[in-house]
Amino acid sequence: MLGSTSANLIMESVERSKTVPYGEKIQIAQGTINVARTGKTGPTLVLLSGLGTPAPALDFAPLIRELAGYQVVVVEGVGYGFSDMTARPRTIENISEELHEVLAKLAIGGPYVLVGHSIAGFTTLHYANKYPEEVSGVIGIDPTVPAAKTAAAEAPAPADMPMSGNFWERIPSTTGLVRWAGALGLADPAGDGYTTTERDEMRKLLSWNFGNAALTDETNRIGENAQKLQNLSYPEALPVLEFLSQETMNQQPEWLPAHERRLLKVKHHELVILDGPHYLHWTQSRAMAEKIHAFLNAGGSGP
Repeated sequence: MLGSTSANLIMESVERSKTVPYGEKIQIAQGTINVARTGKTGPTLVLLSGLGTPAPALDFAPLIRELAGYQVVVVEGVGYGFSDMTARPRTIENISEELHEVLAKLAIGGPYVLVGHSIAGFTTLHYANKYPEEVSGVIGIDPTVPAAKTAAAEAPAPADMPMSGNFWERIPSTTGLVRWAGALGLADPAGDGYTTTERDEMRKLLSWNFGNAALTDETNRIGENAQKLQNLSYPEALPVLEFLSQETMNQQPEWLPAHERRLLKVKHHELVILDGPHYLHWTQSRAMAEKIHAFLNAGGSGP
């Protein structure tokens, strides 16, 4: 174990010295956020990753390649990609405020469409209600619903509760276990939509970012954030498209009904069920892009 830890720390030091980060660093009041932008014309889609995705801009690569004709902005929140790994408590209010500040700094011409995978469904829901004039639509990729079961996972924490410690969470990375698992391809995304370079970069960032302080705190606050959002719905006039994974539905019988209830009052909404894992964009990017284009055109939610 000591040998693995030493080798891992040396390798990481060498990697960091030679790595040129993708994207651009945006300085906000709370730290530095990494952003990757693609395309210069068309409606703007803001992509937000699921919990623990090590390199969001690379993870979304197959979908981004299919979204020709759009301006795609991937915002890697604190704890993700090449953004800062420590920050203030990861409450839903802080996460939304930081996203808003980043988009303002980028001078993104709104309104824009929020595209959130998994736990980012919390962010799209909160953001669309807090900044309704800036959001023209929401697209969910198997998004997490802040249902009663999720909210009951943890009692609400005090607003000023400091960030969680993450010593134990970092051990798999520090000792090299995450690196070796990545080298064996055990954490690789499914499908053939990634280049060899992208896969290598994702493995590297998985090792670097695994169990970081911001991610640990965000994980520990899932119940707290779910309780805050439990009774919140999307604005009735806001177009909402959600892609649901058949695999997730098979594992969680309440997945589809929970999404249906959340969208009952939304006038223009659609649920699309696709075969594939929770990370639907790994294997279904082409079908998703075609549906996104059709939905936005039909709903008039693009700028």
